[in-house]
Amino acid sequence: MGSSYKKVSLYIKSTIIFKMVSEFLKNTSLISYSKKDFEKSCYTSISDVVLTNTTPSTEWLNTYGLNFREIFKKIITNNKLDDFLIKLFMDEEHSNKVILLDDLAFISTKILKTENSTLETEQLFFIISSGFLWSIQEKQGDYFNWIRERLQNNMGIIRRKKADYLLFLILESIIDNYEEAYLKNAALNSDELNATTIKPTPEFTAKVEARKQELFNFKKATLSLRDTIIKLQKIEIKEFDTKYFSELKEQINNLTSNIDFELQELESKINLIFSIQGHRLNEVMKTLTILSVIFIPLTFLAGIYGMNFTNIPELNWKYGYFILLGIMVLVTIGAVWYFKRKKWF
Repeated sequence: MGSSYKKVSLYIKSTIIFKMVSEFLKNTSLISYSKKDFEKSCYTSISDVVLTNTTPSTEWLNTYGLNFREIFKKIITNNKLDDFLIKLFMDEEHSNKVILLDDLAFISTKILKTENSTLETEQLFFIISSGFLWSIQEKQGDYFNWIRERLQNNMGIIRRKKADYLLFLILESIIDNYEEAYLKNAALNSDELNATTIKPTPEFTAKVEARKQELFNFKKATLSLRDTIIKLQKIEIKEFDTKYFSELKEQINNLTSNIDFELQELESKINLIFSIQGHRLNEVMKTLTILSVIFIPLTFLAGIYGMNFTNIPELNWKYGYFILLGIMVLVTIGAVWYFKRKKWF
């Protein structure tokens, strides 16, 4: 009985491993390139995954999915990479980090996916050395097809460069996507949130706050990416040139400045909305106060002659009613004249 149970367990475990390996191979591709050659292929076995600096070509290995930790561990072991990578891959939570290991670097960063109206985050890992780059993406799809096309068609200088320049282009593509998404959303919101059409309504305020939240997400992502770039500038790997990343820092600093400027504009609009609402409230209160001041003496006079005392001499005057009305009119005109003179309305 125990033997049968063990066989079933082993069968289930082997089936799970087989499916995981198949899924990994399905979601993993390789681009190998040099100045004269280009080859795009897929793997048929885990043992075929070779990460080394000894080949004359540069290799770009790309994987979609983060749930292949056991396979990552096997690849690291097979290629005799720094075993600290295993610990890094086994961590459930990953902050923004750049860790220098034996002749390679581990990079972890989170980026925004901007295809949909709702911004989503995606975790990215990079293992890079002078001769190879292994990019691991949490979700299917990316912004790097133009890089693959340039590699395939031998456009520009990319095939004459190594993995450091490839990483530069990948990070530049992410920044360009941020800028494109930011400018697109800014254009869509410029008409709705125009300063000349500010309306102190809950709907308008909600739109401003939604745009602010969107910008905060952009800023958080750009600052995270800037932190990664700054750390990359400081790493030292043999035949790995960090000069490219200074340009990326300038690009992302410009984007951050634009985001900060728009955030300040939105904050000013919120303050203006509160000012308009306060001004309107003051106007209403001023009108009510003026009306109250006008009618208080009239109410006072009406109250006096509305008392039920027997001996009120004015009640017996022939023209007492009209005299009282005249006094009320004079009091009203006098109050209005005084308010006009003081420029209260």
